[in-house]
Amino acid sequence: MNAEPQDQWRLLDLQEKDTRLSQLAHRAATLPEAAALVDLDTRFARTRDELVAAEVIADDLKRDQARADADVEQVRARSQHDQELLNGGTIGDPKQLQNLQHEIESLARRQSELEDVELEIMDRVEGALAAVAQLAGQKSELAAERDALAETVRVLHEEIDAEKSMVIGDRARIAESIPADLLALYEKIRLDHAGVGAARLYRGRCEGCRLELPPNEIESLRNANVSSVVRCEECRRILVRTAESGL
Repeated sequence: MNAEPQDQWRLLDLQEKDTRLSQLAHRAATLPEAAALVDLDTRFARTRDELVAAEVIADDLKRDQARADADVEQVRARSQHDQELLNGGTIGDPKQLQNLQHEIESLARRQSELEDVELEIMDRVEGALAAVAQLAGQKSELAAERDALAETVRVLHEEIDAEKSMVIGDRARIAESIPADLLALYEKIRLDHAGVGAARLYRGRCEGCRLELPPNEIESLRNANVSSVVRCEECRRILVRTAESGL
């Protein structure tokens, strides 16, 4: 295949745009901020689930406390009623009075036991509510941090997309100026060789595979017609000769 040197040189401009597009795609896919956002999402979800579990525990404990309060109040009311009977003088039977006194003493012991349970549950409720408050605060902090980082990621993607659109436009204009057969060859090679279809020959080295060309290949290129489309023997990319090729 033959092509004017100027058309071959344009391949280098086209390759520059394609390389930049690949770089932009890689940057968009590997933003450290995006990875950090995924980590934040995971931490936020874990904290949210822990908060829900802590709230369930706190609600259960509050119901236990309500039952304990009711039990204490019931025993206290019964004891107060019996004490009023004992102090009222309406019961004259000594046996009944003795039984009433025993019941009051039994109720006092029961009330003490229930109050101990009530205090223990109150302590547990206090601890559970403190855990809920702590987790709620962590959730709010993570949400704010996540929202701020999400905005940063959005802005970065907008910047990448804006540059990508500009490069795509520049690439289209360059591609239009390259002969169809040369462009088709470049595109085929680019697809088969990691996105690089054309490389400059610079001081005897192919910038596609980064290898020095052997002397006999240099001599062959030196004698080749300037319009001949040549390829690197090692990587098979289009080898574009310039004034700095060292020929």
